[in-house]
Amino acid sequence: MEIIYSKDAEKFLRKQTKQVQQRIMSAIEKIPSGDIKKLKGRCGYRLRVGSYRILFDENGVIINIIDIDNRGQIYK
Repeated sequence: MEIIYSKDAEKFLRKQTKQVQQRIMSAIEKIPSGDIKKLKGRCGYRLRVGSYRILFDENGVIINIIDIDNRGQIYK
């Protein structure tokens, strides 16, 4: 499985503490499992990691991480 991060996702991760980065990265690596739901009104899925949301799209063995942000800001 190959994981590709967008510029926005990489920028958000760089701003976080090492502990938060590790939590998010480990959740992304386990993507077939976890709290995943299909997005309504647009394509893709969301993964919940505490108060953070990770928007991603799956294309075979490639996972595109579209955006990572706090719960209240990600859907705007």
